[in-house]
Amino acid sequence: MSTPTNVGALTLRPLDPLRDAELLHTWVTHPKAAFWMMQQARLEDVERAYMEIAADEHHHAHLGLHDGVPAFLMEWYDPAHRELVGLYEPRPGDVGMHFLVAPTDRPVRGFTRAVITAVMRQLFEDPATARVVVEPDVDNKAVHALNEAVGFLPEREIQKPEKKALLSFCTRERFLAATGVAA
Repeated sequence: MSTPTNVGALTLRPLDPLRDAELLHTWVTHPKAAFWMMQQARLEDVERAYMEIAADEHHHAHLGLHDGVPAFLMEWYDPAHRELVGLYEPRPGDVGMHFLVAPTDRPVRGFTRAVITAVMRQLFEDPATARVVVEPDVDNKAVHALNEAVGFLPEREIQKPEKKALLSFCTRERFLAATGVAA
């Protein structure tokens, strides 16, 4: 994926768990990443977590680049096999998604919205994706607003082992209507 945006070019590459672990460690342990729930993670914990994802056929991770510089993380998963098993009835074409924008001392206005839009576009470029599913922490009001901006509709609160989450869905049609971006 290479998406030109009003904030610069956003691209994705497969995450390399060993090469990228040190960078990811700084992101996931930063106070702004509290909802990522890895605040106390050691470098080895991050390496292990992303090695497990790399080996998992139902969970994937990519590093997002902004004008060639690492700037965000994208994960997607099959909710029939990961994260939401037993918490809702998955439909064919459902894809679960997480994203994390790297902390920065020089924020770019509109950057996080550009990132989630690019992530969603990437997911919907796969014709098999009918609906994107997210389960952010109920207290993560900032991400709820971003999700709404790209077309997500909250369905209900669910209790995951690690958090109380807001189960939300976005169809291809809702994404297009909300953003004007066709996948």
